Amino acid sequence: MKLGLASDHRGYHLKQQLINYLKKEYEIVDYGTNSLESTDYPDYAFKLGEGVRNKEVDYGVAICGSGIGISIACNKVKGIRCAKVTDKEEAEITRNDNDANIVALSEKIPIEQALEIVKTFITTPSSTLEKHKKRIEKITKYEEEN
Repeated sequence: MKLGLASDHRGYHLKQQLINYLKKEYEIVDYGTNSLESTDYPDYAFKLGEGVRNKEVDYGVAICGSGIGISIACNKVKGIRCAKVTDKEEAEITRNDNDANIVALSEKIPIEQALEIVKTFITTPSSTLEKHKKRIEKITKYEEEN
């Protein structure tokens, strides 16, 4: 499995910690940033979103100060369903119910919790229930028409 990670300067430390742990089990693509120098999270969100959309990676992990801004920017990329989550349960729900393909995190989450969230996210299959498929199809249709 191939994972893409991206962050702004505020999420840089957590991104680097995640990469150090995850590279032992997964192939990693780092979409930046690569320093603590102030950056704009949309630049990295768009790179990650395009990487997921273009199937360069299977799933994405996006990190900024709150996780909110980068999740909003990721969701501007056609075909991306990014959810900002705070715990393992939310990671499982967004994969199962929403077939999310990027998870967004706050840089304030401890590394142990972040790892638990990411691993839950990438190992949870999307639902085969018709109600969930129908909802995702509505989102995709709207996105394609607008």
